[in-house]
Amino acid sequence: MPASRDLDSRDLDSHDLSAGVSAAGVVVLRCPNIPISPRDVVWIIVPLLLAHFRKQVPIMHRLLCFVCASFFAFPCMTSAADTSESRPNVILILADDMGSGDVQVLNPESKIQTPHLDKLAGDGMTFTDAHTPSSVCTPTRYGLLTGRYCWRTRLKSGVLNGYGEPLMTSHRVTIAGALKEAGYHTGIVGKWHLGLGFQKDGKNFDFTQPVSDGPHTHGFDSSFIIPASLDFPPYVYIRNGELTQFPSLPQAANGFPAYLRQGERSPDLVMENVLDDIARETDRYIDSHASGDEPFFLYVPLTGPHKPVLPHPRFHGKTELGPYGDFVMQVDETVGQIMKSIDDAEIRNNTIVIYTSDNGSFMRCTDNPDFVDHVDDETVQEYRSDHHRANGPYRGTKADIWEAGHRVPFFVRWPDQVQPGTKATQTVCLTDVFATLTEIAGVEMDTRSADDSYSFLPALSGKSFERAPVIHHSVSGMFAIRDGKWKLVLGNGSGGREQPRGKRDQRPYQLFDLSTDIAETNNVIADHPEVADRLEKACMAIREQSPSGRHE
Repeated sequence: MPASRDLDSRDLDSHDLSAGVSAAGVVVLRCPNIPISPRDVVWIIVPLLLAHFRKQVPIMHRLLCFVCASFFAFPCMTSAADTSESRPNVILILADDMGSGDVQVLNPESKIQTPHLDKLAGDGMTFTDAHTPSSVCTPTRYGLLTGRYCWRTRLKSGVLNGYGEPLMTSHRVTIAGALKEAGYHTGIVGKWHLGLGFQKDGKNFDFTQPVSDGPHTHGFDSSFIIPASLDFPPYVYIRNGELTQFPSLPQAANGFPAYLRQGERSPDLVMENVLDDIARETDRYIDSHASGDEPFFLYVPLTGPHKPVLPHPRFHGKTELGPYGDFVMQVDETVGQIMKSIDDAEIRNNTIVIYTSDNGSFMRCTDNPDFVDHVDDETVQEYRSDHHRANGPYRGTKADIWEAGHRVPFFVRWPDQVQPGTKATQTVCLTDVFATLTEIAGVEMDTRSADDSYSFLPALSGKSFERAPVIHHSVSGMFAIRDGKWKLVLGNGSGGREQPRGKRDQRPYQLFDLSTDIAETNNVIADHPEVADRLEKACMAIREQSPSGRHE
């Protein structure tokens, strides 16, 4: 967290800053060319006051000496978190199912142009070893917002649907709640997918009533959301707990790429327009809060490139990769629109932007030269590797315990704090965002909150930080543990969609040395049984810990 800088005589000379005591005893401070924090003011005016009262009022001089001694003895009382000007705004953008290979700056061979994401990476820091706590939607979102692995809750595998019961209990602290308590205004625009309190009229949902549980009950002052992934009904927008329109339209099921489940839809939600709607609502939020007295935290969980793969017509044919490639380009443009909103509001220099994804891409990769892939057949969720590797060099796909399931793009831009174009190679998890942002905001969290979150703030300035081994989790509930170069999979397959799927806790386990085998092709467990044993015990120890003490 940036600290207030103490001013010296050189600051006074170089910035035309002057101070004095008027005849009426009022301190006059003139600083036309430099922003001054309250602590800076004290450093400047206290010597003047001491000199003034030494001559004029001796008893006041002694009193002021005592006050000053107390002030400087306890500098923590005036930390940077005490003023909104010194605390940055935060915009956290979460893509839905974007693989590392989809972003050109991470995959130079990609045939998809992503200029806005490339620029974001160039303007900030790229974390090259960033992971989601799960390889699917709901568990990752829970981990991101709470700093806690989702397998500590009732949800041990899979995801919630659009009508799912709320996953978080009322006592669970979220990033939004923690920052709100610290004086931030908090907002969300986009996909929720953590369960909602839809009210019922008998056995049917009563969409005329507000939802009793949602972002607005978990720390968000402002919310504009869809309930879950865009292929889950009900297809509705919910603003601050109330549906924007009644879902009066039937929505038929559809196959890939425009995959949809049958359900109800409101007239104001048009699938091809959702990303544009999110960009517009994000712009409105930024414009409304950019000039406020309090900093803001805005969470923007996008809906693409997750199914349904329905890019807006203006993107049709923009790539050689069919609807999926076009949709990735639209996601990139949406990020560009958000960046423009930041610039238009003139808050670039005091706004942290974090961009990442909730898991890897669902697009599989094949090396079968005879395979008719997604470029030619829109019913198939696969590319030949010579066309596109949505997950880069990593094995598997979304939902898997292998790297493609949970290794994701992760960029951080923070002007004047993060060196542009830098890279961090230390392993981080999306659960770590909680501890990092609360540290930046000066929030002291209860040790029983955010059980699995470790601040990577030192990494933003090129320093290392200590972190426990990262736990990975697949859609079926298979575990893996990552510690340094070693990764142990506690199961005998992908734990997801790729073959062999295997089973959790079934041997032989899989041990990979990622420093030499990033594609996880060589199981070396027979060569390093002592490493596997150590990691298995470490994984079990972490799984048995629960500082929060209570489970959702």
